[in-house]
Amino acid sequence: MTTTSPPGWPHCGYDSSTGDPVGCRGITIPGSANCLAHAAPAERTAYLGSLAPGGELNLCGVTISSSLLDDVLAQFTEPGTGHLRIGAARFDSATFTGDVFFDSATFTGDAWFNSATFTGQAIFDSATFNGEASFDSATFNGDAVFNSATFSGDALFESATFARDAWFTPVTFTGKAWFTHGNFMANADFSSANFTGAAWFLTTAFSQDAHFGSATFTGNVVFEWAAFAGEAEFRSASFERAAFLGPLRGDRVDLSEATFGSPIRVEIDAKSLVCRRTHWLDTARVWVRYAEVDLSDAVFDHPLTIAARRRPPATGAGAFADADPQAQVTSLQGVDAAHLVLTDMDLSRCLFSGTVHLDQVRLEGQYRLATAPAGLRRRGVWPVRWTPRRTLAEEHHWRASRQVGADGWEPAPQGREVLTPAALAPVYRQLRKSFEDGKHEPGAADFYYGEMEMRRHADDIPRGERRLLTLYWALSGYGLRASRALGWLLAAMTLTVLLMMLWGLPQGDTPTRSTGDLTGRHVVLTTTNADPANPTGPLHRRLTSGRFEKSLRVVVNSVVFRSSGQGLTTTGTYTEMASRLTEPVLLGLAALAVRSRIKR
Repeated sequence: MTTTSPPGWPHCGYDSSTGDPVGCRGITIPGSANCLAHAAPAERTAYLGSLAPGGELNLCGVTISSSLLDDVLAQFTEPGTGHLRIGAARFDSATFTGDVFFDSATFTGDAWFNSATFTGQAIFDSATFNGEASFDSATFNGDAVFNSATFSGDALFESATFARDAWFTPVTFTGKAWFTHGNFMANADFSSANFTGAAWFLTTAFSQDAHFGSATFTGNVVFEWAAFAGEAEFRSASFERAAFLGPLRGDRVDLSEATFGSPIRVEIDAKSLVCRRTHWLDTARVWVRYAEVDLSDAVFDHPLTIAARRRPPATGAGAFADADPQAQVTSLQGVDAAHLVLTDMDLSRCLFSGTVHLDQVRLEGQYRLATAPAGLRRRGVWPVRWTPRRTLAEEHHWRASRQVGADGWEPAPQGREVLTPAALAPVYRQLRKSFEDGKHEPGAADFYYGEMEMRRHADDIPRGERRLLTLYWALSGYGLRASRALGWLLAAMTLTVLLMMLWGLPQGDTPTRSTGDLTGRHVVLTTTNADPANPTGPLHRRLTSGRFEKSLRVVVNSVVFRSSGQGLTTTGTYTEMASRLTEPVLLGLAALAVRSRIKR
């Protein structure tokens, strides 16, 4: 591989294979026309003798073998301590053909490895860089190991390529850490790294997993358009003054147990975002695309907004253009939702049980909740149509676990606990209160229905109360289904009309009869009605239009608590009394159901 040295360098004039005077681009050593790799033995010995611990070293463009590097570094090793100490070091465009060991080395001046190529392992364990350390455009074909290294000045790895694993744990970056446009083709490990200055990972590509667990970012941190093909892991990381994080593009971003110490905006363009036990110490807004967000046990004392971004951010292409654009929240268990705002999120699979202050959560935008199965379903041998309503994912799990009526309900994921109706009723109650406080009465109605359903099936409710709830459900869907109440009202009125036509109306009009006494010039009259005669004859002859009209008038009057004034048989009288008690109640339940759907 031919490298190019900066302009003005004296190039090595010897090529052992072709004799080409410009075949090697290594810088020449003093007193020779060749670089150190191609210098004569005497010239090499003289040059190595001029080196000393703490001195400067310039091997720009030189092809350095393992044995040559050992000879060089031996000159910078202090005899008494065995410590490797180098002053200003320049290895720009150098090629290291074997493994490189700079472990425990101290670079007292600037260390430049720009465009250098490491064909083997590059070991910088516990190395100390007191000045600027620049690895811009360097290529690491083997493992790059900087464990426990200290960068007191700026650490520059712009456009560097790491073909194998890169280890930076636990590294201390006091100045700027610049990994812009870097390419990590294998795993990158920055666990427990300490970034005191700004950390820049602008458009950095991570082809496999990237670990930043327990890392500390004291200054500004930039991961704008960083792409993670594997997992981006920030478990227990600390972001003390970061104002912006992202957009992070990848398969999975893990912010579990991370701490954000200042107001921050986070943008995630990933399939999964895990925020278990994440701690936000100030206000935060998290934008997500496509991601499934897990907020289990997250802690935030100030407003936190989780919002779906349906369009790609201002620059850059989306990572998953063909995916479902609506982001999901999968769990709020253990969260204090008093300051939580969810905007345009899919909550159809969200676990709400165990959430504190769920009645104060705010759902905004076009959110989506799980719904009851649509269409005809089987419940044992009988077909059933579930009432259309929004439900909790936990109710799906419970109904799917039952032996009867499980068709269409979503079962719980493997290993997840299925809650009982007694545990789900308070969850529905708190969500209902949240919607009522937000003046969203129609939405609250669905949660009231769910709460009543769970109470009807709960084991801790007395059997008599459950039977009463079952009657309430059957008659009007807990006062929320007008069609059901009106259907029962129509059925009751039809039955009442039929009873009136068959047995309630007398055989004919009841005549009045007047009797009296004449005493002198005074007449005293008494008028009485004869007892209504029960109808006689075949039943089908009683079903006439005239009797239908009279029966209908009686029934309609009974619905509105009015007496029909019609002479009735004994059976008809009791039938009217029953209808005046039940049918107005059904009419009231229907009106209540309509009101619940249009109330503001």
